[in-house]
Order: sequence, then C-alpha cells, then structure tokens
Amino acid sequence: QVQLLQSGGGSVQAGGPLRLSCVASGFIFKSNCMGWFRQAPGKEREGIGFVYTFGDHTTYADAVKGRFIIARDNARNALYLSMTNLKPEDTGMYYCAARQQYGNGGCSYPADLTLFDDWGQGTQVTVTS
Repeated sequence: QVQLLQSGGGSVQAGGPLRLSCVASGFIFKSNCMGWFRQAPGKEREGIGFVYTFGDHTTYADAVKGRFIIARDNARNALYLSMTNLKPEDTGMYYCAARQQYGNGGCSYPADLTLFDDWGQGTQVTVTS
C-alpha cells in the first residue's frame, strides 16, 4: 500500500524558517515525480513546487520562489520542503504528493494536481505576525 507520511509542521513567527518532511513507502520512489501543494483557509489547493525523479531540477510558484526549496533523498524515500522568510499568507495545510507514472513529463510548475496519484495526510503550517 502506498503511503506518504508527513511531519515537521507547526507554528512559526513571520520571517522564520520551517522544514517539512514526507516519507514514502509502497512504491519505487526514485521513479516518481514529487510535488508540494498547499491550501489556505477558504482557498483552493495550489501547487507550490515540484521536483524531477533524479532530484536536480525543481520548479516553483512565483509566490514562493527564492524562499522555498524542495529536495529529495531517494535512498531514504524522503521528500523535503525547506521554507524561509515565512509570511502570514503562507499559512495553510501543506501536502506532499507522488505521481506514479514513470518519468518527468508534466513534472514542472504549474503541474496539475490531477496528475498526482498519492497524497500525504497534510501538515498544518501557521505563520503568525
């Protein structure tokens, strides 16, 4: 059974950093495009960044460019989202997601969320001012 287990969320003051983790099991992690999404209160879920299977190419939404960095460790079946200079508008539920189709086709912002087959349980990030 495919599972994506998230951790690392919490509350942080504006300007601070936070790192989210997503550990996968049940599939060949290294063959999959991975992405991060978030959903703010009252808003639709949006893609914020994506990483190729080999981990050396990432793309991001304009709102997070220069502040968020995605990395993956295929040996550990892990995906990370390192966030700096957080803003109150970054508050929301953050989700990691895996695309089960092999390869990197479509694995760039703004990748459609329907391309992703498996999702983490979500992690709350709250940024206070």
